[in-house]
Amino acid sequence: MTDSPPLPSAAGNGPRVSRAQFDSLFDTLRTWGRWSDASRGAWNRVTSEHVRRATALVRTGTVVPMALPWNTVPGPDNGKPALHYMSELGDIEAPEPTCHKDFIAVDYHGKGVSHLDALSHIAYQGQLYDGRTAAEVIDAKGAHFGAVDSLGPLVARGVLIDMPAVLGVHWLEPGRAVRSDDVLAAEKALGVTIGEGDAVLLRSGHFRRRRELGAWNPDDASAGFHVDVMPLLAERRIALLGGDGDSDVRPSPVEGVSSPVHALAITAMGVPLLDNLDLEALSAACAQATRYEFMMIVAPLNVPGGTGSPVNPVAVL
Repeated sequence: MTDSPPLPSAAGNGPRVSRAQFDSLFDTLRTWGRWSDASRGAWNRVTSEHVRRATALVRTGTVVPMALPWNTVPGPDNGKPALHYMSELGDIEAPEPTCHKDFIAVDYHGKGVSHLDALSHIAYQGQLYDGRTAAEVIDAKGAHFGAVDSLGPLVARGVLIDMPAVLGVHWLEPGRAVRSDDVLAAEKALGVTIGEGDAVLLRSGHFRRRRELGAWNPDDASAGFHVDVMPLLAERRIALLGGDGDSDVRPSPVEGVSSPVHALAITAMGVPLLDNLDLEALSAACAQATRYEFMMIVAPLNVPGGTGSPVNPVAVL
């Protein structure tokens, strides 16, 4: 892919939100002090009963992975390509069997890698989730609060909010905001209701658009949630939020805040995020099954002090 496709204007990114309005919303949605194990945030909501109910959603045994391929090719949406090279080609160890080894590495917080954002990833006004001062708990050795190793794996009910399916389009254009009324309409159309402990995924059709029209820089424009969705998700007491973008509509509608959904979800609500998921196969599987709920498994790497992890979430229908 060479030239990026033309992008629409940002007129659809929703009503503007002042910094004062945003700060008031942040304060309203905060769950600081709610859990004794604050490093896990909203994952504390997922009990053994939630897991049992999630397993009951497995009916056909269809398994759908959601990770993008390991992307080593630079592009407008992959400014820091992942690394992969062979370190042994069967020519070192002897005598038999011969061995083939490789090396991988990645700067995964960006647009090119499917990954999980832990609670140490985002600070707002110098504070992490639960009111921890970022400068006091994050240093060159990593995060000492809200690190990804504190989360562990998650098994939960997954819910796909498939907006292109609801609207009868192939994808949402970059810059299109999904608002609270859109989510409520999608629930009705898809026959699903977001509930406590759920992992909520937004499909905008991002990667179908990318495959058909070419790559663009999602930092300039991408479909995603407007901040007016967050009170609804807080009321429903979700555990995880994600999508085929990074959940934020871009450009941001909030004055002086580049990633407001990140700040509200992670820093205020303690809800980790999943970014850059390929949800095309899941959309097709849900349509075939005529249901948009499933068991979801997320197993981040066990990286002490990590602010997140590359991940390959799996849905099982």
